[in-house]
Amino acid sequence: MKGFKTIIVYTTLIIALIVLFVLTNTMNRNINIEKQNVKEVIATVLNVDNSHIVNGGIANIGSQELIIRIESGKFKNIEVSATNLLLGKLDMDNYFVKGDKITAIILLSEDDEKIISAKATDLYRQNTLLVMTILFFICLLVYAKTIGLKALFSFVASLFILWNFLVKWLLEGKNPILVSCFVLMMLTAIIIFSIAGLSKKGVSAFIGTICGLLVTIILTVFFGDKLGLWGMTQAYSETLLFSGNMNLNMKDIFYAAIIIGASGAAMDIAMDVSASMEEIKIKKPDITRKELLKSGFNVGRAVIGTMTTTLLLAYSGGYLTLLMLFMTKDSSFMRILNLKIVSAEIMRTLIGSIGLVLVAPITAFIASYIYTEKPADKMVQIVDKVNNN
Repeated sequence: MKGFKTIIVYTTLIIALIVLFVLTNTMNRNINIEKQNVKEVIATVLNVDNSHIVNGGIANIGSQELIIRIESGKFKNIEVSATNLLLGKLDMDNYFVKGDKITAIILLSEDDEKIISAKATDLYRQNTLLVMTILFFICLLVYAKTIGLKALFSFVASLFILWNFLVKWLLEGKNPILVSCFVLMMLTAIIIFSIAGLSKKGVSAFIGTICGLLVTIILTVFFGDKLGLWGMTQAYSETLLFSGNMNLNMKDIFYAAIIIGASGAAMDIAMDVSASMEEIKIKKPDITRKELLKSGFNVGRAVIGTMTTTLLLAYSGGYLTLLMLFMTKDSSFMRILNLKIVSAEIMRTLIGSIGLVLVAPITAFIASYIYTEKPADKMVQIVDKVNNN
């Protein structure tokens, strides 16, 4: 019965968060777009005219003239002409062919009764992404069952908080480091306590994570200033600034990104150590604090051994093409290390790794006290002290 209630509660929370997320973002987007008589639609490409395209090797410059059939909204089944601009940027351009399902923006007349013009924006990838998401949810629930449902709740809650609070507050110009600290404390509490509950395991993991993140913040600010990194190495930094956000502190946003990137692995380490120590305590209730602490350290060492490499692989994967470029240019090791974008990623990897190394022993130390503390012993000490006085 208790398990059934847990399923009902967390399922309700997940649905409520998803609905709230969709509604708030749809309303905000509609308010901003409809002031300009602009609507986003799904469409199918019926015909393509490539006569205005200049081929520049692997890239194309110019425009595609399309005939599209609108598949959604008020103008469904209406065929209109649309333009697809190609700027020669392979990371941004889309080259459409007949039969493609795309998204498009249509400009309407003042009375919203007539389409003035249409612009193709991108391939419609939403359904494929939805299938991947559902597959992830199914795998999580089948394997982890109730814990998987709790993990799913923390996943959705994290997405909701990051988009509706963190990103929003950063764009409003609030202090990025303070905002990221507050958001991460919120996320850490939600994620850890939804999985472990308000238990000794949860408290140990939470305190260990927060302590590790505080050290990460200090190291990030200190070494970031020493390395002279001002945040412009992040993707789309210039685009963000030149889109009317010149007031943003990109350096602190870069620091916040490092802290956020390290937080997930820190929570993972803290929970691994805390959960392992709980199992040891359950299997051997009479274990001493010193023995439990030693076991916690041993678990932490084993987890850290793979987690630091995981961070390296994750960040290296994001810049694989850059590493390949260095090899083709036969760049010197000194030049590679001192390049701004490389230094930024090295800093991100090392700061995250240092945070991990510190989270494990801190969590083990805290958990050893929490798991071996006996309330009865505390009461005896208090009574003895009162009697002596």
